[in-house]
Amino acid sequence: MKRTNILQTQPDAYKAIMALENFVIGSELEPIHKELIKLRSSQINGCAYCLDMHSRDARKLGETEQRIYTLSAWRDTPFFDEKEQAILALTEETTLISKGGVSDDTYNKAVELLGAKYVGQVIIAIITINAWNRIAISSHFQPALEK
Repeated sequence: MKRTNILQTQPDAYKAIMALENFVIGSELEPIHKELIKLRSSQINGCAYCLDMHSRDARKLGETEQRIYTLSAWRDTPFFDEKEQAILALTEETTLISKGGVSDDTYNKAVELLGAKYVGQVIIAIITINAWNRIAISSHFQPALEK
């Protein structure tokens, strides 16, 4: 059975989420940081649609295949700098919030490296992609097959 397209049937909700997305787009976050957040949250949530979209977007920004392929194992690679590691840790703990929340260590390390304002923007970016993931997954959005 085909699922309801929430973006079409709930246009006011779509506008509200787009307001968050537009905040993220206009934020001070570095473009690659935005894509790492989107990719890592989408990996955790299992959102094929968003993984497809954001891996393409990351490549357009110059992201390497190697970093994209190893993102789920970022702790075990030398490919991500200290700021990216802090963002990825915060992304994981916020996405998996029911598993114990965001630890003080993770939060404090992120603020130490990035500043409170930047961390606030990271958190909004995480919340936003998690909303998109849930819409795409519950509505069965599918990525298009490359030809």
